[in-house]
Amino acid sequence: MQRYSMIQDKNPREIVLLRGQGCRYRQCTFCDYYLDASRDEGENFQINKEALGKVTGEFGVLEAINSGSFCELDESTLALLETICREKHIHTLHVECHWLYRRAIPEFRKRFAAINVQVKVKQGVETFDAEYRERVMRKGIREEDPAKIAEDFDECCLLFGLPGQTVDSMKKDIEIGLTWFSRVCVNLMVSNSANLAPDVQVREDFIREVYPVYRDNPRVDILLENTDFGVGGK
Repeated sequence: MQRYSMIQDKNPREIVLLRGQGCRYRQCTFCDYYLDASRDEGENFQINKEALGKVTGEFGVLEAINSGSFCELDESTLALLETICREKHIHTLHVECHWLYRRAIPEFRKRFAAINVQVKVKQGVETFDAEYRERVMRKGIREEDPAKIAEDFDECCLLFGLPGQTVDSMKKDIEIGLTWFSRVCVNLMVSNSANLAPDVQVREDFIREVYPVYRDNPRVDILLENTDFGVGGK
C-alpha cells in the first residue's frame, strides 16, 4: 500500500493516504475503501506518522485523504498533521469529508487557520443526478440542489463508468461541478469488492468522448485508475 506521493502536473501538491477508523457511513454500493481502516488508533498513528514523515513541503500544498472523512482520524494524527503543516510551511491543506459530517468542517477550518493554513474540503458527490445517486449509489446526500450540496465544501469528486451513465450525463455532471466547486476530481469506476460493478461500454465512452474535452482543464483532475495519484493499491 503506497501512502505518500507527489503530484506535479495539475495543482502541484504532495498527497498522503492516512488510515483512520474507517468511513462511518459505509452504505455506498460502489465503494470498498472503508476496508482500509482499523480500530487500533496506535497502529493507525504509526502508519500515518510514517506517511506524514515523508512530506517535504516543496509546494506548500498537502492533500491528506483517509478513505473516509477527516473527522474519522485519531487526535494524535490530527495533531501531527498540524505539526507537519507548521514545520514544512504548508499553506494549503486539502482533505475529504462526507456530506453527512459537514457540520464538523467549520471547526476544522478554524483549527488550521490558527496556524495560517487554508483548508480545502473535497466532497464525494459522485453525480448530481439525485435519483441515480441515492437509488443506485446510495450515497446518503439528502439534498438535490447543487448549490446547497456545495455549501461548506470547496471541491468535489465525481464517479463515472457506471451502468446507465451517458456521455451527456457525464459532461453535465462535470459542468455542474465546475459551476459550484473550485475543483472537480473525476474517478473512473474500477472493479472492486463492492456490489456495483463498472460498465465497460460507459468507461470506453468516457475515455473516447469526455476525457479529451477535460483532460487539459486545470480545474479538473481525472483518475482513469484509482491509483493515478500515486497512493493506494495493495
